[in-house]
Amino acid sequence: MSTPQPFFTRAQTGLHSNSEMLKEEHEVAVLGTPHGPATSTSTVIHIHSDTSVPDHVVWSLFNTLFLNCCCLGFVAFAYSVKSRDRKMVGDLTGAQAYASTAKCLNVWALVLSILGTILIIVATVVSVQNLT
Repeated sequence: MSTPQPFFTRAQTGLHSNSEMLKEEHEVAVLGTPHGPATSTSTVIHIHSDTSVPDHVVWSLFNTLFLNCCCLGFVAFAYSVKSRDRKMVGDLTGAQAYASTAKCLNVWALVLSILGTILIIVATVVSVQNLT
């Protein structure tokens, strides 16, 4: 790494040779633009992180492992993964559509599994009472 040398203009040094002009251009390129009243432009990028699309992956995984009525939990898990993929790509509309489908499938899987469990319990109780 080279150490910066003081920047002198040709008027201050009194030299007008080509090598001095090349050295001066090199120093300007290394040191950057001079600090002065020149206007500088800047670009500001605002990233909004408040738009959160829930993908329901955990709920879908739970339904897949424990309450997989009619394979709805597995299908909901597939839609949840698609929603997460769309969110990673930046397609929030597609992510929201897949998440909505996954949520609907998860609700149906949960409701059908709860109704099935209640039905099995009631059938067991009724059959035990009929035997006695």
